[in-house]
Amino acid sequence: MRLDKFLSQQLGVSRALVLRELRNKRVTVDGEIVKTGAMKISPEQRVEFDGNVLNQITGPRYFMLNKPQGYVCSTDDPDHPTVLYFLEEPVAYKLHAAGRLDIDTTGLVLMTDDGQWSHRITSPRHQCEKTYLVTLEHPLADDTAAQFEAGVQLHNEDSLTKPAQLEKIEDCLVRLTISEGRYHQVKRMFAAVGNRVVGLHRERIGEIVMDEDLEPGQYRPLTEQEIASVGVPSQ
Repeated sequence: MRLDKFLSQQLGVSRALVLRELRNKRVTVDGEIVKTGAMKISPEQRVEFDGNVLNQITGPRYFMLNKPQGYVCSTDDPDHPTVLYFLEEPVAYKLHAAGRLDIDTTGLVLMTDDGQWSHRITSPRHQCEKTYLVTLEHPLADDTAAQFEAGVQLHNEDSLTKPAQLEKIEDCLVRLTISEGRYHQVKRMFAAVGNRVVGLHRERIGEIVMDEDLEPGQYRPLTEQEIASVGVPSQ
């Protein structure tokens, strides 16, 4: 990759500004000052800006994040902080959430810069299962599990929801597994049967389960096995 393109991506500035910084001798490659952006750099080379190492990205990236309340999963929001706040990674703005959560929903969010991989999670065609721990305002009715298994009619929707599995943990605490991603689906499903969701936490996406060692706001790279469970990653 050309040095000016790499610096533009890493620093989030235009190439014109990159050239100015190069002329000001703020960039070194393998310890030597470089003043031209046309230089081709390889992954093995050490690039520094003002003495700070800029890590080169050699392939797609995959992370799991334990999302706390109060953050949105979009990469740019003028009104709310985004989950990118937690990702101390080079060019973090290129990462996106593979399956978003509402601002008040917590738990598993998968972050990647591999669009094909995330599509396998979000596309209705793949019917990727998601499991949620749900806190309800009212005790679970005896017939709710059967209703969810048969499919329920959501407000302003033409078709019933696909069969969903509901497990009662306590009177007002359940575990729900769905294979769709309709707008606010879990909240709307319980509203359709006369209940209300007061707490929502995602535990699983496909075969990837929230790491219990991650505190809210913490993240880690996915393992090769977790990545492969979704599908073949991009090369």
